[in-house]
Amino acid sequence: MKRLFYFIATLLAASPSLADIYKYTDSNGVTTYTNIRPDGKQKPELIISGPRETEAPPAAREKKPSAKAPSPSNFPKVDNQVQTQRDNKRREILMTELDQEKQALENAHLLYEEAKNTPEVYRAANGKTFRNVAKYEEKLRIIEAEIQAHERNIQLLNKELNH
Repeated sequence: MKRLFYFIATLLAASPSLADIYKYTDSNGVTTYTNIRPDGKQKPELIISGPRETEAPPAAREKKPSAKAPSPSNFPKVDNQVQTQRDNKRREILMTELDQEKQALENAHLLYEEAKNTPEVYRAANGKTFRNVAKYEEKLRIIEAEIQAHERNIQLLNKELNH
């Protein structure tokens, strides 16, 4: 209760540049204070009203096309042959990574098919076996996430290679 008093006192003492402050209680009985007017079934009570100025928002600054500044005279330069060698080496590395990702994706698909056809079971104390559906679904979700990660990596590597 003491905290609530200090909170409201702070809100009342704050500068008038604040936005509207609303108080509402949701269906679970939780009281919430917010500066965003709640929509829906809640009936908000306006605690503090912000200023009602009709000042137009500031105009967006226009971006001026920036001219390329010349490189400083002591800036290191690379000749075309060296740059071509670097570009070729980089492309070679990206192609190797792409091949590895494609292989990893293929392995993940195989693992998923194997996991899909292998249910998770556990043996009870009396010797009966039962399916563990939650563990089975979690195993499949992990493999699906791995597949999605490999697909995303392949997409990004292809994008990088096309630039």
